[in-house]
Amino acid sequence: MKTLGTKIAEYRKLKGMTQDELAKRLNVSAQAVSKWENDLSIPDLTILIELADLFNVSLDELIRQKENNEVVRMVDEKLRKPIEEMMLKVIVDSKDGDKVRVNLPMTLIKAGLALGMTMPEVNGKEALMGIDMEQILNLVEQGLTGRLIEVDTADGEHVEVFVE
Repeated sequence: MKTLGTKIAEYRKLKGMTQDELAKRLNVSAQAVSKWENDLSIPDLTILIELADLFNVSLDELIRQKENNEVVRMVDEKLRKPIEEMMLKVIVDSKDGDKVRVNLPMTLIKAGLALGMTMPEVNGKEALMGIDMEQILNLVEQGLTGRLIEVDTADGEHVEVFVE
């Protein structure tokens, strides 16, 4: 979990700004920015809103310590994680009580697609067969993250696909 200070520092660096530059942009002291980044204090709400706008993230994403993978969003190119650090997470809950959790690095997905692989069946079910992994990879490379797919089938299967 990242703290608010860690996120401010990370987003500031991704924008190519120094603490002084960020301070001037927000009309605060560089010492205030340093305190935020070291989790010694937090910005006022109005400044948090300005930071979220400046960094092109939601206020929720900026201040929450846990990642919100529920929200599908397009991440600005400068703020994206390298694809080597991203994961595809698949959750399948069957009507029979089977629970399958799969975490696949996006680089493995990319390599598998290059070899012509497709999404496998899980426990004899075809719940994942219709997922176009090449399309998901293309969207992720363009910056899409979050919960991409959630399906509840008529026969009681539950499938979710996340990218984070």
